[in-house]
Amino acid sequence: MSASGEFGRELTYPEVGASLRAFRGEAPLPSGYRHLRVESEPGSGDTVFEVAAARLLSWDMHRGAGIHVPADTPAAAAGLDVRLGFGLGPVRATAPCRVIEVFDTGRQRGFTYGTLDGHPESGEETFVVERTADGRVRGTVIAFSRPARWYTRLAGPVGHMLQRRIARRYLAALTA
Repeated sequence: MSASGEFGRELTYPEVGASLRAFRGEAPLPSGYRHLRVESEPGSGDTVFEVAAARLLSWDMHRGAGIHVPADTPAAAAGLDVRLGFGLGPVRATAPCRVIEVFDTGRQRGFTYGTLDGHPESGEETFVVERTADGRVRGTVIAFSRPARWYTRLAGPVGHMLQRRIARRYLAALTA
């Protein structure tokens, strides 16, 4: 994607779409990045699926995980730039991202976003809510990233641990 979007920024990595291709089993996650895949099963049935998918696409999953998403942010849509926020107390960071793709296959709904300049990391994340053949609902976060700022490089493995923790919180927030 070469468009600069609302924030006038470019994506910070060349492997656009790689996390969704990896989720679909079409290709491995790209080398040179930390890889993350976290899954959970929040329940089963159509109602759980619909609620989880709605929370995902409306950013309520992010909000429920403690990530700040501006109240006027529209539902996830391809090309949408969003400025996420996180931190503790007075120590805050912003994480500008661009939604790359939104998908709905009937049994899978989700979206992929990539990092824009100014994000603490460089990479991509795909979020999926899936209804299995036997009616179970599965949430998946799959990502590749590497530090893009001095403070994320300094954090080293702690940064990856925090990313995994946030991914688990995202999935817990699908039905909260």
